[in-house]
Amino acid sequence: MTLTDAQISIVKSTAPVLKQHGEAITTVFYHNLITENPSLKNIFSLTSQSTGAQPRALARAVLAYATYIDNLAALSHAVARIAHKHVSLQVEPAQYAIVGQYLIQAIGQVLGDAATPDIVDAWTAAYGVLADVFIGTEGKMYEENEKKDHWKGWRKFRIARKVEESQNISSFYLKPVDGETLPTYLPGQYVSVQVLVPKLGHLQSRQYSLSEAPRQEGMEEYRISVKREEGAEGEAGVPGLISNFLHGMQEGGEVEVSHPQGEFYVDPADASKEGVPVVLISVGVGATPLMAILKSLVQGDVKRRPVSWIHASRSSSTQPFGEEVRRIVKENPEQVSAHVFLRTVAGTDQAGVHYDFADTRMDLSKLDGARDLHLADKRTDYYICGPETFMVEIRKVLVGLGVERSKVHLELFATGDVADE
Repeated sequence: MTLTDAQISIVKSTAPVLKQHGEAITTVFYHNLITENPSLKNIFSLTSQSTGAQPRALARAVLAYATYIDNLAALSHAVARIAHKHVSLQVEPAQYAIVGQYLIQAIGQVLGDAATPDIVDAWTAAYGVLADVFIGTEGKMYEENEKKDHWKGWRKFRIARKVEESQNISSFYLKPVDGETLPTYLPGQYVSVQVLVPKLGHLQSRQYSLSEAPRQEGMEEYRISVKREEGAEGEAGVPGLISNFLHGMQEGGEVEVSHPQGEFYVDPADASKEGVPVVLISVGVGATPLMAILKSLVQGDVKRRPVSWIHASRSSSTQPFGEEVRRIVKENPEQVSAHVFLRTVAGTDQAGVHYDFADTRMDLSKLDGARDLHLADKRTDYYICGPETFMVEIRKVLVGLGVERSKVHLELFATGDVADE
């Protein structure tokens, strides 16, 4: 399916209208879609629906599509991110037709007479083109997962171990119930974990980064590290619903897991990156994908890249992987350095051991630009994970220090994509 020049012009002309009414359109869309197709509650995050995060994210995506309808290459990162998540959630091609029907219906419902037949026809065609892009992209991913790794759909996993990493973060070691060897993945990628929530009466899925370095010869278990949120005790509108549900599960409990996905990763085997520094910047539970990256870069014969670990936590008791990082630095002093910021320091915390900077948020100006941030080497890659506002601010600081924006990679633990600021 292709768009005519007239349709492209019409879609682009609606961008100002979408900027004004986009969230209203997507809110109506989700309400109608889920009300009339209740089985979709098993796919969509009910928390993101209740908080409005999902409608806001879709509104931004639709506006971006209208803006760049004549230059889809500008949306390649967004398309890749969304496609990976769709595959992780097992979105099916047939569901695109249902979504398209309700999206066009919502445009007409919100805009009323302003939604002329020409606008409706143009947006129907534009949605069809976008749906084809996603169906094709996701189809290749599904095919690769099935042919290469013999993995299709959801697989049952058992919680083999739970290990406390900090006061509010625990690692879950997940083993497949079928006993088959697990495929490897790229450090930084995630899996979706699906559980039935009795209080809701529906399945719910969330994405969790794999926090252990992969092994190329295959794996017996996956590790995810999950933060327990305060106040999320079974209500759909409270962030942390599924994370807290997992914390309530015991060893031996079962969950369903989908194939590892994600476009945020480092390939340790990439010979073209030999000697290129890596700076890993995180706050709180954002350390989880970066932990997999750090551990993968110090394994065996891949110790070819200098690594700076820069992390901020409220306190040493809430800091994940503290001992693990200190051990890695001790074993690889010529390759790895660590720099920790703590908001609150306890009496047992030692400067230079448990933290480097106290009573402060992360402040990159306190670090040595050449030694700690590797600013002198323009090849350096920066990987950042944490709340969206934190990541956008850190990226802004790095760009201000002369880092090319394309060298800064962000991973968002939320619906949608990082704001393009």
